[in-house]
Parts: sequence; C-alpha cells; structure tokens
Amino acid sequence: MGTLWALLRHWQPLRRLPSRVVVEDALMHLHQRQHSGRPASTESLAGALGLPVGRALALVRRMEAQGLLAMSGDGILLSPRGHRWALQVVRAHRLYERYLADETGVPVTEIHRWAHRREHGLTPRELDKLDADLGHPAADPHGDPIPTPAGHLPPEEGRPLVDWPLHTPARIVHIEDEPPEAYAQVAAAGLAPGTLVEVVEATPARLVIEADAAEHILAPVVAATIAVQAAKPRAATPPSRRLSELALGERARVAAITPACQGLTRRRFLDLGITPGVWVEPVMRGAFGEPTAYRVRDTLIALRREQADTILIER
Repeated sequence: MGTLWALLRHWQPLRRLPSRVVVEDALMHLHQRQHSGRPASTESLAGALGLPVGRALALVRRMEAQGLLAMSGDGILLSPRGHRWALQVVRAHRLYERYLADETGVPVTEIHRWAHRREHGLTPRELDKLDADLGHPAADPHGDPIPTPAGHLPPEEGRPLVDWPLHTPARIVHIEDEPPEAYAQVAAAGLAPGTLVEVVEATPARLVIEADAAEHILAPVVAATIAVQAAKPRAATPPSRRLSELALGERARVAAITPACQGLTRRRFLDLGITPGVWVEPVMRGAFGEPTAYRVRDTLIALRREQADTILIER
C-alpha cells in the first residue's frame, strides 16, 4: 500500500496541472485504452475529456513532464507511475459504484455518474475502509473487476452476447455502462451480471433472448455491450412467470429473486420474508394500477411493477 500511494507525496508539483480531476480523468482514459489494446491519442483524449485538441496536447505534455505518461509509435502510453495512479482511480470508482448499488437507492443507470463525481475525493484510508465494509467485493455492479489494494487487476472475462451461439445457456458476467443509452436499454430489460440468458433468434437487425421468464429484443449494437460465459444447463424447467403477471386473487410460490435486484431492495425483500418457497397473492391495486398490495406471510406488502418484475414465481 505504501508503495502504491507513494506517488501522492508528489502531489504538490502536480498542482501546476489544470486540476487533479482532469489529470485523473486523463489517466482513466489512457488506462481504458491500454487495457483494451486500443491506442490512445491526443484526439481520443480530447474527445473523452471534452477539451479542444490544443488543450489536450498541452495536458499531455505537462503530464509527460511529470512522469505519468510517454509518447510512442503506438500512441500515448502510461508510465509505471501513471499506471499505478490510474489503478487507484479505477479502484475508487468501482468500489463506490458497488457501495451505491448495495447501500443506497440510487438508480442503477445513475451510479456511474455519481461514482465519477466521488472517485476523485476518496483517500486511501477511506478506500480501504469502504472495501472492508463492503466485504472486499471482487467486481462492481456491472461486472468490472475491482483492483486490489496492491494494484492487481484481474482480467475481464466473457465474450460478447452478439457472438454467442443460439440455444446455448449463458450467464452474464459483464455489462458496459457506456454509452448510457445502450446501458439504459439493458437495465430496463432487467439484465445484470449473474442473469441466465439464452439467444433464441439472431439476425443482422436484432437478437431475441430469453432471460428470467421473459423475452427481450436487443439491437446487435446493444447486445455487443453484454459479455457472457457458458452456463450449466438447468436441470428443471425455469419459472415461467414474474410476480407482476399474477392476477388478483391468484396464488403462487416465490421461485427466485433475479440478479437485477440488488442492495437495499434485495435486503428489504428478504427482511419482509420474500424468499423461495413462500406463497404470495396480489389482493389489491392502486387507483392507477400502482402499486400492488401482495399478501406475504399474512402481511400486506406494496410493490411497484418494476420491483415485482424482479421476483420469479412458480405454481
């Protein structure tokens, strides 16, 4: 830890840079490019940071003078020092995303933006405490691996869903949170790391997948943001309905809570006794169809449709 954070002792000279936030955003961009095997350039940095090319070039020169990066025939590369710093920003971002998903009610589509604002202000001591409080999570809510305190970043796994063979069970291991428009579609479909999926139709225009008792249609460009791995075939027929589909007065047993249900909402369900095997029954709906009151263990519980969508049932 001391070695990794020794670079912070050199923070005073770096105050001559435009701002710490800009420097760390630049380091993040260079790390992402280098990690994915794509060369970074002044133009790509300017686009990522929203800077004119001239200002991006000045930033590159000053960061190079500080020993954070180097120019090569392959573009802009992080120096060992710049790489260590970039990993700490990555760790801060992904740990804070994990915190937001597990401990707050921030919508999943907003946690990246919130974490981006907070990642620059977390100290090493705060990061270590947050890591311990969260139980040393291995990945953020999107499936990105979280660097260890020693600076080790496990490799990303999986292959794009758009390239997955038909009728072959798979498990989602990672979802890109950018571009936000694509991620919003994936999140709206209730897809998350851990979700079991199966591609049932693939054309140049669309992918049709089955996941959590529902069918979803994704554009190939959206499906390309989802990475999957092979999953074991399920021994039994999966639940075919969601709780939101249950008619008033109809009873069913809870089969599972989907991986898309995380953090506070998942813990609330468990605290309320919504666990596999328990009987549930919708007994009344709000004036505009929301929320629905469900009888669970002789108690009425109000759930919105998007909450009931994350609970799978069986007869």
